[in-house]
Amino acid sequence: MNRSKLSVLTGFLIFVVVLISSSSFGQNNGNFEIAKNLDIYATLFKELNKNYVDEVSPGDLMEKGIDAMLESLDPYTVYIPESEAEDYKFITTGQYGGVGALIQQQGDKIVVAEPYEGNPAQKAGIKAGDVILEIDGQSISGKTTSEVSAVLKGQPGTAVTVKISREGVDSPIEKKMVRENVKVENIPYYGMVGDGIGYIKLVSFTQEAGKEVKEVFMDLKSTNEVKGLILDLRGNGGGLLQEAVDITNIFVDKGNLVVSTKGKLSNKNYAYKTTNMAVDKEIPLVVLVDNSSASASEIVAGALQDLDRGVILGQRTFGKGLVQNVIPLSYNSSAKITVAKYYIPSGRCIQAIDYSKKNDNGDSEAIPDSLITAYKTKNGRTVYDGLGIEPDLKCEADKLSAISYALFTKYLFFNFATKFERENPSIASAVEFEVTDEIYQNFLDYISDKDYSYTTKCEEALSELKKNAQEEKYFDDISHEYEMLALKLKERKEGDIFKHKEEIKKILKLEIVSRYYYLKGEIMASLVQDPEIAKSIEVLNAKDSYLAILDGSVKNESKQ
Repeated sequence: MNRSKLSVLTGFLIFVVVLISSSSFGQNNGNFEIAKNLDIYATLFKELNKNYVDEVSPGDLMEKGIDAMLESLDPYTVYIPESEAEDYKFITTGQYGGVGALIQQQGDKIVVAEPYEGNPAQKAGIKAGDVILEIDGQSISGKTTSEVSAVLKGQPGTAVTVKISREGVDSPIEKKMVRENVKVENIPYYGMVGDGIGYIKLVSFTQEAGKEVKEVFMDLKSTNEVKGLILDLRGNGGGLLQEAVDITNIFVDKGNLVVSTKGKLSNKNYAYKTTNMAVDKEIPLVVLVDNSSASASEIVAGALQDLDRGVILGQRTFGKGLVQNVIPLSYNSSAKITVAKYYIPSGRCIQAIDYSKKNDNGDSEAIPDSLITAYKTKNGRTVYDGLGIEPDLKCEADKLSAISYALFTKYLFFNFATKFERENPSIASAVEFEVTDEIYQNFLDYISDKDYSYTTKCEEALSELKKNAQEEKYFDDISHEYEMLALKLKERKEGDIFKHKEEIKKILKLEIVSRYYYLKGEIMASLVQDPEIAKSIEVLNAKDSYLAILDGSVKNESKQ
């Protein structure tokens, strides 16, 4: 923006402030404060432009100011410039114009992490592991994943040419694709996971998620004898509130309160009830959740828990009880603003962080135990607010060993799978494929000259011991014991690759399967080795125990 345009902008800002000041804003002290601070902001903006020693970018300066202002509130209240409007459209619709591929950064390379099945990239022969070199003849060297993603996206029907390099192929490859309306599915997989046990994996709450869950549930019932259902909301960060209400309505009859919202403005206060007859209000139901299940996921899980309609299994959910509306602003920009809190049927709000209060470091903290309030479910079970959703049956989350985490973050699982797919045109089905000892040895050979160094907690503790001992002048006295212990830890660490063999095999299996069967196959393969699925099947097959959990005979011991 040149200086003359900036003058117009600052002049416009001042005009707005004067207009505001002369209108109803001056009628009380609160509105006077708004007008006064807008005036200060506009005049500061003008004086910076006129006097600052270097050229300033007014657009960047304004956006940073807006972002800093909103950052003092909560992380969900954000400014959306016109350039990011499509990204926020994707959040609500699950659709965007593009080639349908997930990309990631490995060092200075932009690599295709996953082409979405049935979309332009996959149909053109793009594979996971391909390194992007050029887009439409322009080098992407030095670009970030977000910058490359923005170029790959575009109006459906437009063409894009991507030059890639592929391991095992000497020369770069050019792929021409026509962008399409890419729809990321709410339900990447559903099926039967046991004798009479149905399964639905829901990954988002975009438009029509409720309709889609209803359709696949009815399909399961029409083609199988379904005696119980697992609804998997693990990793689901939420989405549209109405879709959560519609999904709850599949299992809960008409007229039941699912969630209510309460805000500063009366028009933000609303009670959302089920409006249709339930598809099935009797079938035993387990809802899987974890620490990443948030927002709409928590409405579904919380409502079904409060109404004693299903057993919640897994880990405590994220704890997001805040409602946002996207409000249009000038020049095609908008703001996503927290306008209310939501409350599930028992009356509790499951918001875990109080953003209205800051500690001495300026950080928001979890709601303290002293302010946690008990509520009752329909059957009289005790539940709590301020904690997210505590599962009825708590399972420990899988934690990667240090060596698996290092192999993962160094992309060695990913890169080995790329090599494996190139050397093996086909494998057994997603469910039947296993990482044999021979494949595992091939993996060990592959990583033998790779760097995947890592530090264990024991090594960190030993290093801290040495530092403290040196500061306190004790180290000379214990140096021999220290060296012996360090050597012992090193020997133990060298055996990690065999100690954690089964864990590493599981990760390798999913990475390899995804190369041949994409996301759907990866989910199918993961279910076979998922302890929470096994536990859910056990719960659904034990009718008396299931009912005892819902009527309160079996206590939830996750909250003391």
